[in-house]
Amino acid sequence: MTYVVTENCIKCKYTDCVEVCPVDCFYEGENMLVIHPDECIDCGVCVPECPAEAIFSDAEPQATPHWLDLNRKYADQWPNIVAKKPAMPNADAENGRPGKAAEFSPEAATEEVR
Repeated sequence: MTYVVTENCIKCKYTDCVEVCPVDCFYEGENMLVIHPDECIDCGVCVPECPAEAIFSDAEPQATPHWLDLNRKYADQWPNIVAKKPAMPNADAENGRPGKAAEFSPEAATEEVR
């Protein structure tokens, strides 16, 4: 079992979840975070910390195979994030906006993005 970051993280990238993760299994892309499914210990402490409500157990319908595959793929490519950072500009306005999947960036995070 694992947890999966889904569409609503895109263009929000709140990092409250990162701060509470006991195994540092979050990885940072240009406009979202992902969880490495092989590192996640299924503790669930990240779920209530996510202001975007974008994290789901892989047993929940929101954690589709698409999102599980995306988390796995990019966790192997992006840098590990272990400390809280400011959310993306306009994160509060982006939170809950539908149709963000098409705006996903496969690029890794850089300091210039902030």
